[in-house]
Amino acid sequence: MLEKTYDSAAVEPKIAAAWDEADAFRAGANARPGAETFTIVIPPPNVTGSLHMGHALNNTLQDIMIRFERMRGKDVLWQPGMDHAGIATQMVVERKLMESQQPGRRELGRDAFIDKVWEWKAESGGLIFNQLKRLGASCDWSRERFTMDEGLSKAVLEVFVTLYKQGLIYRGKRLVNWDPHFETAISDIEVENREVDGHMWHFKYPLAGGETYTYVEKDSEGNITFQEERNYISIATTRPETMLGDGAVAVHPSDERYAPIVGKLCEIPVGPKEHRRLIPIITDEYPDPTFGSGAVKITGAHDFNDHQVARRNNIPLYRLMDTQAQLREDGEPYARCAELALEITRSGELPSEAEVDAINLVPEEYRGLDRYEARKRIVAAINAEGLAVTVKDAEGNDVPYVENKKIMQPFGDRSNVVIEPMLTDQWFVDAKTLAEPAMASVREGRTNFVPKNWDKTYFEWMENIQPWC
Repeated sequence: MLEKTYDSAAVEPKIAAAWDEADAFRAGANARPGAETFTIVIPPPNVTGSLHMGHALNNTLQDIMIRFERMRGKDVLWQPGMDHAGIATQMVVERKLMESQQPGRRELGRDAFIDKVWEWKAESGGLIFNQLKRLGASCDWSRERFTMDEGLSKAVLEVFVTLYKQGLIYRGKRLVNWDPHFETAISDIEVENREVDGHMWHFKYPLAGGETYTYVEKDSEGNITFQEERNYISIATTRPETMLGDGAVAVHPSDERYAPIVGKLCEIPVGPKEHRRLIPIITDEYPDPTFGSGAVKITGAHDFNDHQVARRNNIPLYRLMDTQAQLREDGEPYARCAELALEITRSGELPSEAEVDAINLVPEEYRGLDRYEARKRIVAAINAEGLAVTVKDAEGNDVPYVENKKIMQPFGDRSNVVIEPMLTDQWFVDAKTLAEPAMASVREGRTNFVPKNWDKTYFEWMENIQPWC
C-alpha cells in the first residue's frame, strides 16, 4: 500500500545503497565497448562550507543531462570535486585554532599551518559530497578530487606554464585590492564598499621657492567673486598618510584659477623640512573643478583613479606600505630617497619600475607605523607647522579645515578590514584575449542564451573585461 506522504529518510538511503552496490555511476562500468563518451566536471564548490540552493539547482541540471546521456548508451563521467578556497579555508582554520587556544598561523609557521589545513580538510571535506549523495547526484564517486591534490596541482602548473609561454599569463607591477589581514590580493567582487563616517582634511602645498600667484574665483557670468595672493595650492584628502607618496598635483585644463602655476613645482608639507619633496602641478581631465579646491593630489601607487592619471602623465608610483598596511621600513634613509625622487621630478624621466619601487619615501619618524597611527601623526605635524587650510570657528579663531562627512570605504568581505590599493608584483591573465573565442561562440550561434536578451549583458561584460589578477 502506498503511503500518503513521501518519507525520504525511509526510501532514499535504500535507493542510494542499491546504486552503490550496482556500481551504477562508475565511468565505463555499464557502457558498451567503444561507446561515445560524455563528461561533465562539476564546477567545484568550496571545501569550506556546505551546498546552498544555487548548488542544488545547478547540480540537478547537470544530473539531468548526465542521466539522459547515460540512458542513450554513452560512456558517461560526472566528475565530482571540491575547490580549496584559499582565503576562506585559512579563515576557518585560524578561527578553529583560536577557539581551541592553539598557536596562531604566524606562531605555527607556514608548513605547520598547512598541516592543520589538511587536517581540517580531511575532517570537513565529506560534508559536501554527502549532501550531493543525499540529492541523488549520479557522480562517479570513485574519482573524487580536490584542487590541491598532487595530480591536479601538476595540471595547474602545466596550464600555467603553457599560458605563460603563449603570452597569456604575464607578471607585472599593478595596483590591486590588497587585504592587509590576509596579506593577499583579492578580486573586485570580494570587496564591499560601505558608507562610513570619515573626514576630509584640507592642506596647503607651498609653491617651490616661495613663488606666489593671484588666485581668482569667478561666478558663472565671469564676475570676480574672490581674489587673493597665494603662495600655495590647496588639496583635500581623506587619507593624509598617502601624501608621502604623492607624485604630482593635478588640475583640470580648463581651470583658470591655477593656469599661472601649471608646470611649476609645489612642496609636499610632510617630513623633515630640509628634505621636503617637490612635485609638479600638472593638468589632466580627471579633477573636477567644481569639487573642493579643484586640485587633486596624485598618489599613483595608492589610489585606482590616481593610478590612471599617473600612467597617462608619466608620474612615478611610490609605494608606501608593506603587506600589513604598515609604513615601509626598508630601503635607504629618507634623505637619500627624497633626493632620488627629486632627481626624477627634475629630469622628467622615469627609471624602471623596480628602481622606483625601491625608493622608500616614508620619513624615519613614521617608518613601521600602522597606517592609521601614521595618519594621526602626519595631520598633527602639518597642523603644528601651520600648513592646514583654516576656517573661522564660532569664536572667530582660525582652526584647521576638516570636514566630517560620509565616505565610501572598501572592506574585505571576509577579513572585514579596510582594503588598501597596493602596488604589487602579481601574475595576470590576459582575459581580453581569452574572451574572444567565448564571444565568437555566442556570435556564431554555437552557444545560445535563453532568453536571447542576455546576449547583450554577456557582451557588455566580456568586451569590458580587465586583466585577471
